[in-house]
Amino acid sequence: MFEAAKLGASPEQFPNLEAAIGYIAGTATHAGEVRPWTRHVDTKVFLIIGRRVQPPKRSAAMTPPWLEQYASGQKTGYAQALMAYADYYGVDGSADDDPEIEERIAMHRQPLVGYASRTGTRRNLAALKGADWRLLVSAKGELRTEGFARYALDNGAWTAYQQGQPFDEYAVAVAVERLGERADWLVLPDIVMGGMASLDYSLKWLERLRGMPCRMLIAVQNGMQVEDLASLLSPAVGIFIGGSTEWKEQTAHVWGSLARRRHCYLHVGRVNSARRIRICAAAGADSFDGTSVSRYAKTLPRLDRATRQADMFAAAHDGLEGAQRATADLLI
Repeated sequence: MFEAAKLGASPEQFPNLEAAIGYIAGTATHAGEVRPWTRHVDTKVFLIIGRRVQPPKRSAAMTPPWLEQYASGQKTGYAQALMAYADYYGVDGSADDDPEIEERIAMHRQPLVGYASRTGTRRNLAALKGADWRLLVSAKGELRTEGFARYALDNGAWTAYQQGQPFDEYAVAVAVERLGERADWLVLPDIVMGGMASLDYSLKWLERLRGMPCRMLIAVQNGMQVEDLASLLSPAVGIFIGGSTEWKEQTAHVWGSLARRRHCYLHVGRVNSARRIRICAAAGADSFDGTSVSRYAKTLPRLDRATRQADMFAAAHDGLEGAQRATADLLI
């Protein structure tokens, strides 16, 4: 495993955290965006992206063959490099657990990023690329990245729920094998409206996918409390706000404060209006996703403008003590 103490560099040398992590992983950066897996690309895997191929054989473990190299430390992915950096500077969530530990650097969040559900409409895809939006690929749909360099992987649970179909674990396993290694993040399988049963289910997958080179997000929803998740979160394991629309809007700021405590990634699902984007910004979210711009390119300019309006009072800007006070003994 990578030893952060041997970095030989300070954070002041880098324009942002992404660039620093690129240095840690020994990878190339371009225009401020890290390309964390360029040294370990398996062409046998990535040549199939965007083409119809036969799915891999079913296996009891349902883990991709390349995962063991990351889990064993033979390869260093983005998530591993991020944790090494965060651990070295005390921003891995440990300061939230132990008041004797000091956060040695400030972790500034990047501008809010929009992810659009995958679409095959060329006009809409061109508009999304032009606005620097990213793609959210569902395990329930076509496993194509449509030429997007940056994308995330959804588990397809919400789509299955809407269609009245059982959740397809095998589809998730196939999606992770084909696209998981280079994804920005993936949503761990969950049970829609399942409360704590959903959390237990997600944790089984968290263990199953231990060593993933990308971030993994736990879906939070009605029935979950802050302290149910706090100890599980870190810069490599983040939050995906799901649940009912009303619950999501009412609790977004709470999850934002928890994300600040743990320095974890915060994503909000099913956001299709400028008003909800502002809620995301106020919560200090890193990103959101929606279907509006995938279906109707004309809605993109208005929604894109909303992503560029930073909220100076967002939960992400709180100090650690302020974030702890905001979530102390809180029931939602």
